[in-house]
Amino acid sequence: MNPDLERLIRLQQLETTADEARRKMADHPVRTQQLDARLQSARDSIADAKARLAEAQEKRRVDEKDVATVQTRLAKYKDQLLEVKTNREYQAMLHEIEAAQNDIRAREDRVLEIMMESDELNAGIKKSEAELKTAEKDAAAERAVLDAGLAQLQGEIDKTAAERKTLVAQIDRGVLGVFETTAKGRKGVAVAEARHGLCTICHVRLRPQVFNEVRKNESIIQCDSCRRILYFVDNPDAPAPVPQV
Repeated sequence: MNPDLERLIRLQQLETTADEARRKMADHPVRTQQLDARLQSARDSIADAKARLAEAQEKRRVDEKDVATVQTRLAKYKDQLLEVKTNREYQAMLHEIEAAQNDIRAREDRVLEIMMESDELNAGIKKSEAELKTAEKDAAAERAVLDAGLAQLQGEIDKTAAERKTLVAQIDRGVLGVFETTAKGRKGVAVAEARHGLCTICHVRLRPQVFNEVRKNESIIQCDSCRRILYFVDNPDAPAPVPQV
């Protein structure tokens, strides 16, 4: 195989490896933000439940205070009932007593409902806090894995950069220029395998004489369609690429 062609194939492998590592590294902040957002959502939910619990407890205190006030008024009504002179006054006082008793019952019912609601909120808060602790531990473990992966990816990039530097120094300047120009115009992919008479990336059929030359791997040949540098691997069992329609 042409030495520069062999080096270009390896260079493309290094470029692809480095690009993939950089893409994964770019995802790292997004994934950590997702972890933080998930935990913050759980904390906000607990804070909301605690706020609703505090509001319910305040309503309960108000109703209990009002019950005490109405009970005091009811006791006065009952004392006054013994002092009325006429049946009309007696009926009016009975009406006041009944209204006060109904008011007390309504407020006591609300207090009971609030107590039940508070119990449910308390139970929900305790459950959510326990789940949050578990989620925080899981998130910390996941973050550690992400950080370790980030360090590994950086190691891959550093390693490929060092090998790339050595490799580039060995490639003919003109050939390297063709590689770099093509890579810029083809999303970083400047080298492609030719198989079954086709470029395996753009899937355009090569002219027979071009394919025959590519099969020799003795020179730098570009695809007429996508301009990628072509090489051939003698692998008759490989499936044919699907031609572009």
